[in-house]
Amino acid sequence: MDIKPRIIEVISNLLKVKPQEIQDNVRLCDGLGVDSTEMVEMVITLEKAFGVKLSAKDITKFSTVNEIEKVIQSKISQ
Repeated sequence: MDIKPRIIEVISNLLKVKPQEIQDNVRLCDGLGVDSTEMVEMVITLEKAFGVKLSAKDITKFSTVNEIEKVIQSKISQ
């Protein structure tokens, strides 16, 4: 399963930006302007997309696409 493209698709749809505008290491809050409401929506969508449950501790690690990919990969691998 290609995790990163699905993550980028979720973020792209949520923020209404083109996928190519979302870089692997861009900060979600500072670089893309993700606010707390959008973060909650993103977490819910990612949980559904990957069939995982994300804890508050996991979510605190969500600062870039690469970070999200690591967290989701660890959840899928469990």
